[in-house]
Amino acid sequence: MTAESARVSTFEHAGATLVVEEHGAGPRSIVLLHGIGMGRTVFGDLVAILRDDYRTLAIDLPGYGAAPEPPRTPTIERTADLVAALLRERALGDVTLVGHSMGSQVAAEVAVRHPSLVDRLVLAAPTVNADERSAARQILRLAQDLAIESPRVVARGAREYLRAGPNLRRKMRAILLHRPELAYPRVAAPTLVLRGALDYVSPQAWCEAVASLLPDGRLVEIEGHGHETMIRDAAPAAAAIREFVEST
Repeated sequence: MTAESARVSTFEHAGATLVVEEHGAGPRSIVLLHGIGMGRTVFGDLVAILRDDYRTLAIDLPGYGAAPEPPRTPTIERTADLVAALLRERALGDVTLVGHSMGSQVAAEVAVRHPSLVDRLVLAAPTVNADERSAARQILRLAQDLAIESPRVVARGAREYLRAGPNLRRKMRAILLHRPELAYPRVAAPTLVLRGALDYVSPQAWCEAVASLLPDGRLVEIEGHGHETMIRDAAPAAAAIREFVEST
């Protein structure tokens, strides 16, 4: 992926800013939303695989990556409305919205609050496990997951967490206050729940519960991967997303 191939822009709405990196073209779009402490750059390998066949948009959510901190830390619902405003403004047509970790919470709310904008939904490593909804427990699970990750993933994650700034506590509070299990039964779009088989943050029982709550949900596990399944060796996740897009 070269800098020349990327179309980077900003989108402002209701006092918050998104940074959007766009590649490719075509009638089908894949929009990527990152997890807490991350940014759009973690999707670089995934975009490199998908961009030849789909219009791909990787987004820095407010206060992450290159997107400036908003005056107030937005709720998951407010962030979803911001993403929806972008989708509406870009008139993307056939959209598969992919959310990783925290991004899955945002993506689910977009699908519920703005159903006409989302044709398919991918919830990758969905958070937050309802049985472990506390900052301490989530940090422990993330540490367990990072212990099995490659040094490359750990280094990339550390860099993005530093860029996310001093408001991570408030951002963590926003994801812990959100109740994604209340949104799932109201998702109309066909939905793929994508899980790394070694994921401590999004355990199997929780992901099975997520899939069962969705009216049209299915669960796919990727062997040998943990919570960062779309970041380290993105090829299996890309293959699962491609199969899902082409079959629905």
